[in-house]
Amino acid sequence: MIKTVSFSLAAFLSLAGATAVLAAGDPEAGEKIFTTKCKVCHQIGPGAKNFVGPELNGLIGRKAGTSEGYTYSDAMKNSGLTWDEATFKDYIKNPKAKLPGIKMIFAGLPKESDQDNLTAYLATFDATGAKK
Repeated sequence: MIKTVSFSLAAFLSLAGATAVLAAGDPEAGEKIFTTKCKVCHQIGPGAKNFVGPELNGLIGRKAGTSEGYTYSDAMKNSGLTWDEATFKDYIKNPKAKLPGIKMIFAGLPKESDQDNLTAYLATFDATGAKK
């Protein structure tokens, strides 16, 4: 009985934590941001390829500057960053301020809600482009 209660509690707490992470942004709103602000240079989803910028499948959890087949700036390759949600949000609010010398010419997303929503959308794709 105690093992069952402990397992149930652990399962609940892990799901509660996942819900809190997902609640930080709205993936549907993030898709609209991606379509209007990012899609001109980046691809995501099944069949995504490097374009003007690298493809973004599996971005959250990936080491910066490592998308196969894309030629990154030295600033990005040598940044030492790994794209977790907090790091990406800090970066995307003003990319050139975060990493001077990068190739990306996007001015950034100053609104925290836009950062949250875009991050939530990008986090829905695994490295193959499939939705999680």
